[in-house]
Amino acid sequence: MVHLNVDLIAKSSNHFKSKRPHFTQYLKKLTHLNFSNRNIDDIDDLSVCKNLTVLYLYDNQITHIRNLGFASNLTHLYMQNNNITCIQNLSSLQKLSKLFLGGNSITVVEGLEQLKELTELHIEDQRLPAGEKLLFDPCTVLSLSESLCVLNINKNNIDEVRDLAVLSKLTHFFAAENHLQDMQDSNLQELVVVISQWPQLQKMDLRGNPVCQKPKYRDQLITVCRKLEDLDGKEINELCRQFLINWKASKEAKKKVKDEKGQITFPVTADISWGPQHPYAYNYSDYLGKRKPQEFGRPGMTTRSDPVRIDRRGVRKQKPSAILGPVSEEHPKIQIRGSLGVTL
Repeated sequence: MVHLNVDLIAKSSNHFKSKRPHFTQYLKKLTHLNFSNRNIDDIDDLSVCKNLTVLYLYDNQITHIRNLGFASNLTHLYMQNNNITCIQNLSSLQKLSKLFLGGNSITVVEGLEQLKELTELHIEDQRLPAGEKLLFDPCTVLSLSESLCVLNINKNNIDEVRDLAVLSKLTHFFAAENHLQDMQDSNLQELVVVISQWPQLQKMDLRGNPVCQKPKYRDQLITVCRKLEDLDGKEINELCRQFLINWKASKEAKKKVKDEKGQITFPVTADISWGPQHPYAYNYSDYLGKRKPQEFGRPGMTTRSDPVRIDRRGVRKQKPSAILGPVSEEHPKIQIRGSLGVTL
């Protein structure tokens, strides 16, 4: 077992000043301490190093974060690739701005509520139990909403990011090799809604997520993030962005006009006759600006009211009055043909 303590610092070949008589004074002035890849599994009391600002402890065997309460001036802490399972004992690091915890076994992002100056959080590639994903404590996320600018959550089985929408100061977001799905159109729309809450976003990497296969995936994100400069490792051309923005605006304008046209309705009168109606019985003249049609039949046409008669041969019989002239007053049974003027 190797503990990080004053004796280990004194024995280190990288600190020749430790051989000087005033070693304690040297420790008090120490600002950077690098003990990466030393098989360290625990941190002992280093309270004498009060001016420590940068601490490198990556690639060790550390299981717990502790005994760092003395480092009130610490700004950078590198503890990636250890065996840490829980984020704890960091509340006294009020000046901490960059925290690197990638490659550990952390399952929940928590315990950062007091770090009001934290701008970067790197917690990628956690060794999670099978079927589990990295979770975010809502209180922690909310406390970081006014300071966090860089968030790295690559390779953590994450399938949605709605809990991160409050991080309005984000400029860099890395969530590659996760499980952001494309099973429904709503998944892409949810992503668009979330990143629209990050107006300062400049760089984003979502490579390796199923949602990247959605149609118009790149176009939609570019039009939403007006300051985005790099998406999935590809630079965004400003001319291309402006074209997509104009195309989207044109499409929305056309849709608005179409919706307005679809809202036109015919006027409804109070007197409604129920039951079957003749197709020409309704009066649309007020709306169409045309001549009012007759109640039944076509305009300018008369309809027949008497039944049609046919003889035995199926020939239509003409009405006698249509062929013969008027009946003679002296001889009622004799009619005069109007066309020839001959008396029969």
